[in-house]
Amino acid sequence: MKYLLHFLGFTSVLGVGNASNFLTGTSLGTSNLTAGAACACKELSSIYSSQVILPGSENYTAQANYYWDIRADLSPACVFMPNTADQVATAVKQFVQCDAQFAVRGGGHMNFPGSNNIDGGVVLAFNNMTNYKVNKDTIEVEPGMTWYDVYAALDPYGRTAIGGRLKTIGVPGLTLIGGVSYFINKYGFAMDNVNSYEVVLGNGTQVTANSTANPDLFWALKGGANNFGIVTKFTLKTYAMPHISTTIQVFNESSAYAFTKAVCDWAVGDSESPIGAGSVITITYNATTKEMSSTLLGVQEGISNPPSEFANFTAIPGVSKMNNVTTGKQWASGLDSPKQMFRVMFAHHSMIPDTDVLYSMIETWKNAVNDIADVQGLYPTFVANISPASAARVAKTNGIGNVWGLDEEPLIWWQLSTGWGLAQDDLRVQGWARQLTERLHTLNKQNGLAREFVYMGDAGEWQDPYAGFAPKNVQRMTEIRAAYDPKGTFSKLNWGGFKLGY
Repeated sequence: MKYLLHFLGFTSVLGVGNASNFLTGTSLGTSNLTAGAACACKELSSIYSSQVILPGSENYTAQANYYWDIRADLSPACVFMPNTADQVATAVKQFVQCDAQFAVRGGGHMNFPGSNNIDGGVVLAFNNMTNYKVNKDTIEVEPGMTWYDVYAALDPYGRTAIGGRLKTIGVPGLTLIGGVSYFINKYGFAMDNVNSYEVVLGNGTQVTANSTANPDLFWALKGGANNFGIVTKFTLKTYAMPHISTTIQVFNESSAYAFTKAVCDWAVGDSESPIGAGSVITITYNATTKEMSSTLLGVQEGISNPPSEFANFTAIPGVSKMNNVTTGKQWASGLDSPKQMFRVMFAHHSMIPDTDVLYSMIETWKNAVNDIADVQGLYPTFVANISPASAARVAKTNGIGNVWGLDEEPLIWWQLSTGWGLAQDDLRVQGWARQLTERLHTLNKQNGLAREFVYMGDAGEWQDPYAGFAPKNVQRMTEIRAAYDPKGTFSKLNWGGFKLGY
């Protein structure tokens, strides 16, 4: 399992949500940050004294640093940990009445400052909301659950849900930004597998969003992130999957081109009746030893040893290959991504698969890493996430759709995931990653291979994912936001994550 560490620190976050009568007499986002937060912390403490954590208290540091990326560690005025949806609703009302800026934290995995934490404001943290209910073909989950919690809950029933590939990723953030799983080629993204949301709106009211109740909000939450409210319960589809087949394969640099070709072949493979299968594909480069290695983590539904869907990789001579038949719970239990290991920067764009071009990009990235080789704790990773045409087809044929509006074409979401040790290098690493990413994307534009879609889970904080959505979908989302959050609670008091423009 040691080879998983090439990946576990660096792959890709927020639990957030027909409001007509908003709390009156309040102009949001105009007061002093400190005064608003002090008011909200005081009011919440008077109602829920044991659930508000203040600076200097025993658990404050642990909660303020309950994040994957060290850069996300900030100093909130207080942390509120609700137990129920009603308590979330009360908190939102207090935020509005106090004009208090706030952040919402699910698993704490989105990796840039302020995405789910806040200096001087209030953090609403879901640690205590971990209840679930398993039904015949769905599971109802609260937003404090990780995907491992979900897989563990379903394991006794021989079923699984379409969710995150890492143990510690939270349910709400991944689901609300879209959600890449191992089985997107057959079942679509996590957002495509939500039957219903329970949502606290910006005026503190609670609504259900599904195909018959508030269907416009239902659609907007499928990839629309934290622009509309706070989701306090997800009802997820589940699928019979008592066994999965897995492969872990590691290759040295001599196999880099063959590995790249297998990646592109994997991306363009398509079927009207696919076998559910997916991967995590990473390339690491050690700027000190000048050694590059490639890793495949492959998962396939059912029993196949070795997994048949990854035959192109298996045919390549490698350093090591480990195949196994297991369960989703057992597999996920080893995919830990420990918090507070690194400072991490993502940067990402999309392209049509092309072996020669992708290989050239990897070589360019490897050479560029040498420009920052003196950065302390440097851990550079090139990630190739596969988005097959069949993944987009699910949204086009299930009668609901999602906000992305992807065309039915194979894509590789290529990503730079860079770790380092010291805050003094933050701007340097961000500048390096941004310049290199945009340079490669520009070259792909010239080659006719670039696509503008940017997945929020892989994006840099400077990137605008909505620019790659279908324009009509962005307009519709903006209208839905205006209808459900007319006073702008989630655009003027809650700043974290990727927000729709005005």
